[in-house]
Amino acid sequence: MSGLYLSRGLFPEEFLRPTVDFILSCQRPSGEIPWFEGGYTDPWDHVESAMGLSIGGELRAARRAYEWLAALQLPDGSWWASYRGEEIDNANRRESNFVAYIATGVWHHYLISEDMEFLRVMWPVVDRAIGFVLSLQSEHGEIDWAVDGSGQAKGDALVTGCSSIYKSLECAHNIAVTLGEDRARWLTARTRLGKALRHKPERFDRTWESKSRYSMDWFYPVLAGVYTGVDARARLASRWDEFVEDNLGCRCEKQQPWVTIAESCELVMALLAAGDHARAVEVYSWLQQWRTSDGSYWTGYQLVEDLLWPDERPTWTAGAILLAADALTKHTAASGLFCSVTLLDEHEDGRARRILVD
Repeated sequence: MSGLYLSRGLFPEEFLRPTVDFILSCQRPSGEIPWFEGGYTDPWDHVESAMGLSIGGELRAARRAYEWLAALQLPDGSWWASYRGEEIDNANRRESNFVAYIATGVWHHYLISEDMEFLRVMWPVVDRAIGFVLSLQSEHGEIDWAVDGSGQAKGDALVTGCSSIYKSLECAHNIAVTLGEDRARWLTARTRLGKALRHKPERFDRTWESKSRYSMDWFYPVLAGVYTGVDARARLASRWDEFVEDNLGCRCEKQQPWVTIAESCELVMALLAAGDHARAVEVYSWLQQWRTSDGSYWTGYQLVEDLLWPDERPTWTAGAILLAADALTKHTAASGLFCSVTLLDEHEDGRARRILVD
């Protein structure tokens, strides 16, 4: 199927219900959401899938997903790169953007559920996670991408990873303000990180080949709110022809003839964040051709070979489809999370007020 054009107030609930059910079918009784049946689970994609469940109204299942992650948190606030059940699948590293993403997921779930008790229960988890992440911030503002198995920092930073952390710090700040917790240093760290992303390109990709060939390095700083307004639109325009294949989607990597559905969904939200609603609607309309009969979506399509590759239909791709649909239709109270920067401030009476930052 192709040509699904979405607009505000017209969330295709019946059409996307099988996509929600697909995530549910992969979720284990423990709350864990692996990539697919028999696959491993990493903290970032687990949260992406949980956000899809929240959008689909499966609030209990989403909460179980966050509780599963909370139960596996290490004393320093981090998680290993991947798990299979409660067993560690990859003990070689712990990635900072994976760890930070819990704040984005928890805030997203709260915006939809308005469950203050959930926010209070998850606060120590978020607090420890952000503490771990900020322990890896350098004096220049960037945040190391990972620590190795022994806890030593890897010694380099990623534009995409740091952009994701930038959004997570926004969400973590909002959680803290909502709960009346003083974490002013988190905003200071976020400001320093934003300056590094905008003005210190030399602090990224220092020890390996530049990752600028990947589309996420192009659009993620817009998706995360590092660039807004005119700057965001200029950034997306600058490399549009390198990454976007008409009627197919967004390439994962410039040199590879491969469009990926999750990255295309994230580009949709980046376009909305930049104020380009028309192109966001158009790109999303291309993606339904990659849907299967059970509501899941293929990872991607190889243009030259004319084949779906790899032979995988990940839960996190389904989550991204739901996030983009929500953003386009304004279906839930969390629909604007990736389309704008929202920082809460606190009145003298202790009540939070919403400040929108362009």
